[in-house]
Amino acid sequence: QKAVLLENSRRLAAGLPAHDALLWGARGAGKSALVKATIGALQDEGADLALIEVANDALADLPDLFARIGGLDRAFVIFADDLGFEDGGTSGARMLRSLLDGGAEARPNNARLYVTANRRHIVPRDMSEQDSPINPRDVVDDRLALADRFGLSLGFHVCDQATYVEMVAGYARAMGVEFDPRDAIAWATQRGSRSGRVAWQYAVELAGRHGVKL
Repeated sequence: QKAVLLENSRRLAAGLPAHDALLWGARGAGKSALVKATIGALQDEGADLALIEVANDALADLPDLFARIGGLDRAFVIFADDLGFEDGGTSGARMLRSLLDGGAEARPNNARLYVTANRRHIVPRDMSEQDSPINPRDVVDDRLALADRFGLSLGFHVCDQATYVEMVAGYARAMGVEFDPRDAIAWATQRGSRSGRVAWQYAVELAGRHGVKL
């Protein structure tokens, strides 16, 4: 996932064709952190690439934003974090789908949309259209339609125990402290999740125990 998103973003910064990207999957798996780290890494390389984060309730303002940045001589990643359209929000999904499709209000060539979401299809299964007497296949197709507009679809899944422990080990090495893998596993078990976020939370606990300033 890191290599693919970095290469796509590097192309965007160089003025080459690049994809809009959907990063979807488990909570705390590093989707948002990867987007921000990618932009930071390219800026460190000297790329003229900017990150603009937009609130989910401000998506309707995207055409105005596109008009402002379209003529600028730099590249932009427009970032919508933790996107989801709940009941009654399917009009917003269709608006975003239209922007991705092209047309008069499409994003300019120097901008691409990066979106994170906890579910692959973004739009929930209990769409309001299901109350209408339409073909169930049409409901499924409509739900998939937005996700299909992204050229990149990168999945992030719950990590296994060994990967989680290695994440913790990386933080411990950076802090110069020892840790008990069984204790780290117990920390994750209490939270009912194994992820990069949980590993970092345990690292904070570890730093506090050893008097290490982060």
